[in-house]
Amino acid sequence: MELIQQNPDLSAYLAADEVIDHDHPSVREVAARLAKEAEDSYAYARLAFEFVRDTIPHSQDSGDPRVTWRASDVLERRTGICYAKAHALTALLRAEDIPTALCYQRLDVVHGLVAVRFDGAWHRQDPRGNKPGVDARFSLRRERLAFTPDREAGEADYPQLYAAPHPAVLAALRAATDRAHLWATLPASL
Repeated sequence: MELIQQNPDLSAYLAADEVIDHDHPSVREVAARLAKEAEDSYAYARLAFEFVRDTIPHSQDSGDPRVTWRASDVLERRTGICYAKAHALTALLRAEDIPTALCYQRLDVVHGLVAVRFDGAWHRQDPRGNKPGVDARFSLRRERLAFTPDREAGEADYPQLYAAPHPAVLAALRAATDRAHLWATLPASL
């Protein structure tokens, strides 16, 4: 699948905003700590991916009712669904000048991923968190995502790469009073 930048200006995929708040002290602290362990930007990206995937539980898996959507809140509260974890990873990568996009799959509901730009190409990554039956890995060679869409069931990969969260995703996150409410209002498609 050819990934398509929604914004042709690559600098848009380095920007901070209210959601991808990589200028926030909490994001900067984690980024600095991870950067000390990395010998290059590829190693940093892998460490940031593993940090979000492995140390921030997916709230559905852990039973946490809290809804987070801002990257700094995800890092501080240590919880989030796929979208929130994608926001946190995007902020950590952009904090170290690695162009990062948000992208999505349509499964039962819309699922959030990121794409990182290395060697002139975009590479999708899924920081959702592993569990039995889910084994996402950081890879630039071949995708190692949590889920593969079932085309016969109408599931799909969306090729668009967004510099900011999709408005439907962000609206659902912001309006949710808790995870149960969020689950009832997640977008089914984009």
